[in-house]
Amino acid sequence: MPAFTHHVFVCGNVRAAGHKRGCCDPEGTQALRDAFKKELKKGGFGPLARANQAGCLEQCEHGPTVVIYPQGIWYGHVTVDDVPRIVTKTLIGGEILNDLLIADSCLNNPDCPHRRPEKKG
Repeated sequence: MPAFTHHVFVCGNVRAAGHKRGCCDPEGTQALRDAFKKELKKGGFGPLARANQAGCLEQCEHGPTVVIYPQGIWYGHVTVDDVPRIVTKTLIGGEILNDLLIADSCLNNPDCPHRRPEKKG
């Protein structure tokens, strides 16, 4: 079997409501992962692309977070409504969506200016 052309990891970390770092899947429903699976099927990828639920990807303040391999594209603040555009523009078209992109300089950087402000409490 050939290697995946795209492997989408969707953060499914669930934390208690009000956690200071936020939560990528507050309802614990895997809705974002399911939306990717549906769109990959519609896009005709067959067995060459896969969407998996992942544990914490450690980009909580950018969440919900998605990473696409082997390209190594990190997207943050992803919603179910973004999924068709990600599949069409990025996976099929090869375009990076700058409005969702987590810059390399922000990955694992607590001082990144683009992070959602931490909630106090």
